[in-house]
Amino acid sequence: MMMIAKKKQSKLLQGLDEREREREREREREREREREREREREREREREREREKRERERERERERERERERERERERETEREREREERRERERKRERERERERERERERERERERNRERERERETEREREREREREREREREREREREREREREREREIEIEREEREEREREREREREREREREREREREREREHNRKQKKEREREREREREREREREKERERERESIRERESRSIRERERNSIRERERKNIRERERKRDRERERERERERERERERERERERERERERERERGREREREREREREREREREREREREERERERERERERERERERERERERGDEGSSTTGRRHEYQP
Repeated sequence: MMMIAKKKQSKLLQGLDEREREREREREREREREREREREREREREREREREKRERERERERERERERERERERERETEREREREERRERERKRERERERERERERERERERERNRERERERETEREREREREREREREREREREREREREREREREIEIEREEREEREREREREREREREREREREREREREHNRKQKKEREREREREREREREREKERERERESIRERESRSIRERERNSIRERERKNIRERERKRDRERERERERERERERERERERERERERERERERGREREREREREREREREREREREREERERERERERERERERERERERERGDEGSSTTGRRHEYQP
C-alpha cells in the first residue's frame, strides 16, 4: 500500500510539474504574441514615416519645379526685353538715317541734332551697360541659388545615408533578435527531447515494475529497495529540474528586461529623430520664408525696372513728338519754299507774255 501511495504521489507531482510548464509555455507564447504586435506597430510607424518622407520629397520637388518655372519666366522676360531693346535700337538707327537724309541743308541744326543724338546714344549705351550689369547680378543671384540648392542636395544625401545606416543597424538588431529566438527554440526543443526521454524512461520503469511484481515473494524486498532508490533518484531529478527551471526563468527574465530596456532606448532614439526632423522642417520653413523675402525683393526690383522703362518710354515718346514737330516745321518751310518758287515762276511767265509779239 505504501508503494502504491508513493507512486500516486509521484504521478501527482509529475502532473503538477507538467501543468506548471504548460502554463509557463502559454505565458511565453502570449509574450511572444505581444512582441509580435509591438513589432507590427513599429513597422506601421516606420511605414508612416516613410510616407511622410515621400510626401515631403514630393513637396520639395514641386517647390523646385515652381522655382525653375519662375527662373524660365525671368529668362523669357529678359529675352523679350532684349528683343524689344534691339528693335528699338534698329528703329532709332533707321530714324537717324532718315533724319540725316532729310536734314542735309540745315547744317547747324543738323549738327545740334547729331549732338543731341550722340547724347541720347550715350544714354542708351549707359542704359545698356546698366542692363548688362543687372543681368550679371541676376546671373550671380542664380549662381548663388544653384549653390544653395547643391548644398541642400548634399544635406539631403547625408540625411539619406544616415537613415540607411540606421536602417542597416535596425536590420542587424532584428537579425540578432531572430537568432535569439532560434536559440530559445532550440532550448525548447532540447527540453521537449528531455521530457520525451524521461517519459520513455518512466514507461520502461513501469514495465519493469510490473515484471518484478509478477516475480516471487523473495524478490519483493529487493524490489522495495529498488523502488526506494528510484524514488530517491526521482526526487533528485525533480530538484535538478526545479533548479534548471528557476535558472531558465531567471535567464528569460533578464532577457525580457534587456529587451524592454532596448525598446525604451529605441523609442528615445526615435523621439530624438522626430525632434531632429521637426527642427529640419522648421529650418526649411525659415529658408522658404527667406526665399519668399528675396522673391518679393526681386519683384520690387523688377517693378522699379519697369517704372524706369516706362520713364524712358515717355522720354522717347517726347523726343519722337519733338522730332515730329520738327518735321512739321520742315514741311512748313518746304511748302513756303514751294510757294516762293511758284511765285517766282508766275512772275517769269508774266514777263514772257509781255515780250511776245
